[in-house]
Amino acid sequence: MEVYRYQQFPSHLATVHVALFDNVTNADELHARLIRASTLTGSEGETEREAVNFAFIDARLIASIQHLKAAVYHAILAATQGGLKTKSVHSEIIWTLNPTNNITEALRRYGVSASSSSLFVVRVDRPLDGLVERLSTIVHGTLVPLDSLKDMTNWDTIKKHYKLNDEPAIRNAAGDKDVERRKIDRIVTSSVATKIVMG
Repeated sequence: MEVYRYQQFPSHLATVHVALFDNVTNADELHARLIRASTLTGSEGETEREAVNFAFIDARLIASIQHLKAAVYHAILAATQGGLKTKSVHSEIIWTLNPTNNITEALRRYGVSASSSSLFVVRVDRPLDGLVERLSTIVHGTLVPLDSLKDMTNWDTIKKHYKLNDEPAIRNAAGDKDVERRKIDRIVTSSVATKIVMG
């Protein structure tokens, strides 16, 4: 797990914890749990929502750590300015990753689904102790270093969602996978970084 601190933001939004899990075996249960938590009422609902108060992101659709960090920063900035398009800073991260403004589509594409086998788990909060242990009870998988992302990214799906297959810069680099991937990463990261202006 890595921790990033943004001192310019209020204390409850200034610390970002990021974990990457591979070989996730309970994605379908986790997806169902998130849906259930959103519908529960009263104290039971509050307790369950706090238990899963994270952004669960399908790692296959993340081009780089910078891509993810751009979405996190955007979501925190929106939260500090009262400009959230979703219910929480965590769902805002997922919404920001999607190239369109459709929240349902963003959750379906970028959030945890039954087919997710690798997940980023992000918590925006104050510094928290015992988070790795807590996450291990929620996500059944292997905690891996963030640079393991390079073996998880599904570049074809990213190109499809961002409609990059006909992008001249991408077509021109088609013979060199490393160049193509760097260009895709730059495009999607820039798209995320400017969404707060365009949205």
